[in-house]
Amino acid sequence: MLTMQQYDKLRELISPYMTEDKFGMHTICSIYFDTDDDRLIRNSIEKPLYKEKLRLRSYGVPKSDDHEVFLELKKKYKGIVYKRRQALTLSAAESCIQSGRFPADSQIFREIEYFRSYYSAYPKIFIAYDRIAMTGIDETSLRMTFDFKIRCRRDELDLRAGDHGIELLSNGSVLMEIKIPNAMPLWLSSALSQLKLYPVSFSKYGQFYIKELKGEFKLCSPIC
Repeated sequence: MLTMQQYDKLRELISPYMTEDKFGMHTICSIYFDTDDDRLIRNSIEKPLYKEKLRLRSYGVPKSDDHEVFLELKKKYKGIVYKRRQALTLSAAESCIQSGRFPADSQIFREIEYFRSYYSAYPKIFIAYDRIAMTGIDETSLRMTFDFKIRCRRDELDLRAGDHGIELLSNGSVLMEIKIPNAMPLWLSSALSQLKLYPVSFSKYGQFYIKELKGEFKLCSPIC
């Protein structure tokens, strides 16, 4: 978790080694699925060896039913993340979600269908944030993402409804994620040490859920 001052300084330190991707600052919108009793997020917060989640994601706010979206099944085992993702039009994705019937010609669809039927999961929360993604200039497998203005809502669980919501971080913090398959480069380790940046456990959905339980803010439920 970075302050804006740390973010600005880090960008300066890594500029010889990292470059922004072609999308620049862009907005990611996601609808997360869960059970009636919030089983999936409660399990995730307990930090088990294995956990999984299902979400419907779009890049930007869809302007039409033909907008491309992604159904994503994200699994994490012993700290390693595995993603199963299927592209659809928004109307096709909504039809699958509402009917519970997915095309049978895809292994990913079969996994998503099993997940949904096993948990009886349905849309529970909307989360959006503005992201800058960077890639290593020489080490292209190295990626860093910076998420700004994380916001959430319980009502209007429709990607077309816009990217508004209650902000999770009121102090303007920036969430950074480093994705690297091998050892961290010395220049990056040095930059993080210089700015006293250390790993933290952070789940966007999990933080919203915890804040709700604590009564720090009130989010409208889907039936409001």
